[in-house]
Order: sequence, then structure tokens, then C-alpha cells
Amino acid sequence: MYPEQTLRHSAAHVMAAAVCRLFPGTLIDIGPATDDGFYYDFDLEHRLSTDDFAAIEAEIRKIIAEALPFERLEVSREEAAKVFASQKYKLERLADIPEGEVVSIYRCGEYVDLCRGPHVGTTADVGAVKIMSIAGSYYRGDVKNKMLQRLYGIAAPTQQELDEIVARAEEAKKRDHRVLGVELDLFHLDPEDPGQIFWHPKGWTIYITLQEYMRRKIVHDGYKEVNTPAIMPRSLWERSGHWDHYQKNMFVTESEKRLFAVKPMNCPGALEIFNSRLRSYKDLPLRLAEFGHCARNEPSGTLHGIMRVRGFVQDDAHILCTEEQIEEEVAKFCRLLKDVYSDFGFDKNLTVKLSTMPDDHVGDEATWRHAEEALASACKASGMEYEIQPGEGAFYGPKLEFTLVDALGRQWQCGTIQLDYQLPSAERLNAQYIGPDNKPHHPVMLHRAVLGSLERFLGILIEHYAGAFPFWLAPVQARVLPLNDKVLDYARSVADKLGEEGFRAEVDSENDKLGAKIRRAQVEKIPYMLVVGGREAEAGAVSVRSREEGDKGSMPLGDFIQKVRMENKA
Repeated sequence: MYPEQTLRHSAAHVMAAAVCRLFPGTLIDIGPATDDGFYYDFDLEHRLSTDDFAAIEAEIRKIIAEALPFERLEVSREEAAKVFASQKYKLERLADIPEGEVVSIYRCGEYVDLCRGPHVGTTADVGAVKIMSIAGSYYRGDVKNKMLQRLYGIAAPTQQELDEIVARAEEAKKRDHRVLGVELDLFHLDPEDPGQIFWHPKGWTIYITLQEYMRRKIVHDGYKEVNTPAIMPRSLWERSGHWDHYQKNMFVTESEKRLFAVKPMNCPGALEIFNSRLRSYKDLPLRLAEFGHCARNEPSGTLHGIMRVRGFVQDDAHILCTEEQIEEEVAKFCRLLKDVYSDFGFDKNLTVKLSTMPDDHVGDEATWRHAEEALASACKASGMEYEIQPGEGAFYGPKLEFTLVDALGRQWQCGTIQLDYQLPSAERLNAQYIGPDNKPHHPVMLHRAVLGSLERFLGILIEHYAGAFPFWLAPVQARVLPLNDKVLDYARSVADKLGEEGFRAEVDSENDKLGAKIRRAQVEKIPYMLVVGGREAEAGAVSVRSREEGDKGSMPLGDFIQKVRMENKA
């Protein structure tokens, strides 16, 4: 049994071989495995469409049946240049390989690719493959370059497993947050402003409800909320280390001959607040939370709905503490994270990874190892097991990453806590407090987020719930459906009463039959429909219809309010 990534990457090669057989002269670029499949970028005269999928898949099956071995060859740059003499994109990728690094190519039959590997033994080991979609993709993600044709596919060891993956993919397509976001009138994305979200009233209602929910949680846990500038000077980013390690992802601007950057993260601002006055060890731990708006210059080719954007807000916080307080603060964070995730049904199958020192890091190795050991010890003390993720830490410190599983079994890394000795150090932002010995000391900094980007987390929630949000989070919690204009005033009084009680309610005053009003509310996935006619108006009642359970019968309005009061707590 081969690892999934190896199987998927091998399937990408097989798909590319099939395309090259069917369309001689095709130029190939890259074909990596992804989290749920693979893709390959092509440059060919024929405009690929879904009509071509059957022929390409048939050719893929032929190549799999031929059981062609995947042969790895290590060659010189000159030999590789001869092999790919007619493949201009491969020649450019060849030039990207650092001097001294091994150049390897993989051959299966007549198809040859520049690749590090690894791959399965033969094409027969690829199993079953299906092409899922086609899209355009600018070469190297740069709009100035030619747009290539990108084929997406999935692979599995057996046809039965592939059919199961296809079924999940079809369900995922129905839940696509980009589609539901428009259908439910939550937000829209403008191609003229890539990576930025235009929140509509209903979407923004969900957004601020989620934000207020997190505020209640963190206030209870002893956090103090702050807000820092969106634009900060280059000098600050140089001292923090971000200018050297993160500048390519920063939006830079100039004013009065000085360079500034739109903040890609909030941590330097938190330390500026810490440094604004003399601190004592009695002030620690100091938990500073910020729903700070950040901007990152992500390549347009990597953007994806509201899950990968350029402008976003994190449920961010920075904890300044002593070394002795690390274990309890990490454990406290883990308890908060599990509590929050349980409210969304994400507390099952939660996994934790410890990301260690990357090649591009600041600080000496001894400090890094010490930080990794401290974080590992704190994680175990909180009752959570972890697996090591080598070299995946932030440039300033190791981190724990928390991955949740949604309704379709997909994994999403959202929460994180990072242990940082570097930013508060004398070499960086020089944060200090006076210890019990009356001498200055540097605090330890914990960077943490539970949801991560609110935008991304909302995208996950839209797909997890298929747009049918739980009552407390739904943008419209109840819609009153009057049977006729005679009871319209009563319908409005019902909505007003619900509003006074803190619920989000509205009236469907359209001149339609009841069936049409019910269907409209169901399409919009509204949790409760309250039908009112003459009898309900006389009795001060509502006829309740649940999104989940259908007709619940008539009840006094006060009883309904009491019922949903319990559902409104998260």
C-alpha cells in the first residue's frame, strides 16, 4: 500500500501521459498531488472541455493496464536539458533547481517528467482515476504569463474506493461555500478586487455573531481586547524579522519618503502595547486579544473563495508570560479550543501536530530545542497527544496545530498556539518586565488562535452545515408567514416581540400562497417558520414549522420564545 500523496502524484503523471498521447505537441508544466486529489497544467492548441474527459480517462485506463514501470533516473543538467528540449516550461523549472541539488527525472513508457518523486512501482499500482474538472491557471500564478489548462483529478487503489470519493466530492460540490454564499445572499467576490470579500447583511450577521461568541469566550478566560494600527512602519517589521522573512507576502506603501506595510499579522502590535509602559511580573500572564484585520499578498492563483483570501481577520491573541507559566497557559488554551470546537460539533477526531524548527528561522538551535520541548511538555500536560511535523514551525518559534474534521470527513487545520522566545528578545522587540528580583526579564510570547481566520472558518461552517446553520448562528432565525393581509399587523408584532427578546426575525409580506412562502424559507434554510392566521392572531399564538422536523403545531408565542431561548445558547 502506497501513501496517498504518492498514489495521487503518480496518477497525475499517468493523466499527463494520456493527454500527451491524445494531443501530440502538448507542453507540460507541473502536476502535484493535493490534499484530496491532483492536477496537471497543460499548454496545448486544443481547448479541453468536459467532452474530452471520457477519451482521456479511457487512455488512462490503457496506460494503467500496460503496467509501465516508473523509472527514476538521476541526470546532469545538460542531459535533462536535452530530454526536455521541446518542453519550454520544464526547461524553466529545471533552471529553478539550486546548483548542487540532484536532478531527477521519471519515465513511464514514452512519457518523461522532471520530478523529485517518489512514485508507485508501475502504472498498474495507480488503481482507478477520474477527471473531475478543468480550469484556467496562469503559469507560475502570474497574470502576466500565459494561461494554461489545468485538469483536476482524483485517484484511489480500487474502483469502489474511487466511487466513494466521487460521491463525497459530489456532496462537497453541493456544499461549496462559493455557491451557497451567493444562493443564500451572504457575500460576493469581485474579480476586480481578488482576495477581498464583500459581506452582505445576512453574511455579516453571521460574521459578527461568530465574533461576539468568541468575545464572550475569551473574556471569560481572562483576555483583554486591544486594537492596533493596520499600517505600521518598515522599521518595526525589520526589528520583528518579518521584513526579512515575510516581505514577499506584505503590501507595502510609502508616505513622506518612509516605507510602511499593511500588517500581515498582529504580533508586533501586541508587543508595542506591552512595551508602552513598565510591566511587573505581577502583570503576567497578560492575555491580549485582537480581532485585527490583516492583509497578505497571496498569489491570485492560490485564492479560493473566502477560505484563502488577501484580507482577513483572525481571532488572534498574544499571551505574555513567564517560562514557569507556559504549561498552564497552553493547557488553558487547549481547554478553550476544545470547548469552542464542541459547540460546532468539531470536538471528535481532533488531531494535534507539533511543528518544529524550519530552515528559515531566527534564533539559535539550543533555544529552539528548548522551546519545542516546553511546548511538547505543555501539550501532554493538557491531556492531548501530538505527532511531529518536522520543519513546519513559524520562523520565530515552534507551534501546535489543531486539525478538525467536518461533516464530510475532510480535515481543516484551524487552531494554533506558537511558543516564541524570539520576538520579545533584546535582539528583536525587546519586551521586558521587572521580576521579583527587581531586575528586567524578557517574557515568553504565545501566539494563539482558536478559529484562525474568521473568513476561512465561516467557509468551513457553510460547507459543514450545508448552509443550514444552527439556530444561534443563523442570520434569520425565524420568519413569520402571514396567511393574508388581514393578519399582517399581527405578523409584524410577532417579529417585533422576537426582536425585543434578542432573536433575528422577519416577516414574509409577499402576496403569495403559504406553500410558496414555506418553500422560499426552506430554500433559504431558515430554522423556524411561524405561520399566523386569524386563529393565531386571536389566541396570541403561532403555528410552528421547523426546518429539521417539519410541522410542530400551534403554541402560544411565549412558549415558542421559551423553547428557542435554550437553542440560542452556544
